[in-house]
Amino acid sequence: MNRHKHPASSLLATTIIPIRIHAISNIVGWRLKSLMGTVILGLAFPIFADTPTTDNSTVSVIKIAGKTNTLLDDVSSAVTNVSKSDVEAIPESKTKFDWTKLPPVTKAPRPGVFVVPPGPDAAEYPKHWSFWDFVTQTERKTKPIQPYAPFALQTTPAFDIDFSYLENPDHEKDLFDPLKRIHLGDDVLLSFGGQFWYRYVNETDSRLNAAGRDNSFHLTRLRFHMDLWYQDKIRFFGEFLDARHWGNELVPLGIDRNQTDMLNIFADVKMFEAKGGKAYVRVGRQELTYGSQRLISSLDWVNTRRTFQGVKTFWHTPKFNLDAFWVRPMITEWRKFDQWDKKRDFVGLWGTYKPEKKGDAADFYFLALLDNRNNSRGQGMVLGDSEIYTIGSRYIGTYERFLYELEGMYQFGNFSNQDISAGAVAVGGGYRIPLPLNPQFWLRYDYASGDDNLGVGGTRNTFNQLFPFGNYYMGWLDRVGRQNIHDFNAQFSFHPQRWLTFISQYHRYYLASKTDFLYNAGGAPTLRDPTGASGSHVGDEIDFRFNVHVDRHQDVLVGYSKMWAGTFMKATRPGVNPDLFYVQYNFRF
Repeated sequence: MNRHKHPASSLLATTIIPIRIHAISNIVGWRLKSLMGTVILGLAFPIFADTPTTDNSTVSVIKIAGKTNTLLDDVSSAVTNVSKSDVEAIPESKTKFDWTKLPPVTKAPRPGVFVVPPGPDAAEYPKHWSFWDFVTQTERKTKPIQPYAPFALQTTPAFDIDFSYLENPDHEKDLFDPLKRIHLGDDVLLSFGGQFWYRYVNETDSRLNAAGRDNSFHLTRLRFHMDLWYQDKIRFFGEFLDARHWGNELVPLGIDRNQTDMLNIFADVKMFEAKGGKAYVRVGRQELTYGSQRLISSLDWVNTRRTFQGVKTFWHTPKFNLDAFWVRPMITEWRKFDQWDKKRDFVGLWGTYKPEKKGDAADFYFLALLDNRNNSRGQGMVLGDSEIYTIGSRYIGTYERFLYELEGMYQFGNFSNQDISAGAVAVGGGYRIPLPLNPQFWLRYDYASGDDNLGVGGTRNTFNQLFPFGNYYMGWLDRVGRQNIHDFNAQFSFHPQRWLTFISQYHRYYLASKTDFLYNAGGAPTLRDPTGASGSHVGDEIDFRFNVHVDRHQDVLVGYSKMWAGTFMKATRPGVNPDLFYVQYNFRF
């Protein structure tokens, strides 16, 4: 993204916005102090118990005639008629910290239009869980443990990948096991990991250039992380990123490159335990991924991924997750160490209820994006700042073979000298067809409001998509974002083998307002007919993706996307019909 310098901020920007941000900071600080006070008052530790109840419990034992008993047993009966020579005192000892369920990780949220893989009992499939199993004709009795999703794209941050199964001495051995969960004494755990990917891309008209210029290029990305825990109380996590490109025919995008930088670097401190869950505060640079990822995502599709810097508190229990954060987006500077955007504050409160049924979830959230860059064009194209508040809810689940999702969002606030009133809806239903190859079909509708009187009147109605994983929902060509759009779409998927996934999508796009812009996947305005004479039909897009799960560490993804211009695009950019072909190899350890 190109970033331009703007004139000095107005009185609104220099007084009211800082006061509100300061007030928010005071409120957050007050809440944290109240929370800590509650924690201190509520702490209680059992003094006596029948068995050790904490990970660091101690117990004195005696050995009588070669038999060990606790002091809480009936010792008197055991020592009857026993001489002193039969009694040997054993010193008090400290039990080892139990790492079998630690450190705690946040399970990746189920996205919309999800695909259910073949179950372990699917009789029509041989027990080959990877291409390597197929080559070696290895049939497994049970589904293997796979810390990484068996797909080339994975939005789950590295710090939430679960390797706790390595505490079981009978686990399936792997070449990279020595890098994971290294025990430094009883109380310290150290892990290393990383990823390398390569992608070849060939684009035609992909940026809707008037000259119809094409583009082909190569991308590489290297990530490496270190994770250090002291029991479950303190964590230090750092992840290096190096994203490069070469061979571009057009100027590289900001999402294509970021050399020698930090994707994540933060510290976690445990605050308390309650209701079977643990609460932490996280400070530093960190990726955020929530719910459907329509509003907040780490965006694994791009070479640089998306990250923020600030403070987050989170309390996760078996039934409910609650997160609160104040962060700022990172500004990607490909030849410099990235800095946070001091003129944008992103504040959120996100709760997720997890019913008994596996995979079902309900999200409830409030988000605030405070933009002090003086680049919001309001009524009369007057430049100013913006405050965008988003409230929303989502439910996703399954019923027998039916799959479904519903999410609604409403935005209010101010945009320069205008009020904001905007909304978005996503609704979809799917069905797992009881036929060989595990076919699944979804029908979906996505809507985000536009503005019929852009820059005129006292209200702005264009929805702001915030920080989404837009490609996943709105097409992989990146031409359409969740702003001013109707998207009628369908998805069909199947599995020729357990390790092969085929996904196809069809989209039919219409502008919600004929006089507002068409916005791309990054939320940038691209094409517009202010008269509305070009109509609302943007075009039709198809997307095909074919993923080969090579083994636990490797995946290969091949994709093709094509858009046919509708009346709006034909009028505003004649002769342009974009398409995209890519091949990606991903290795993780």
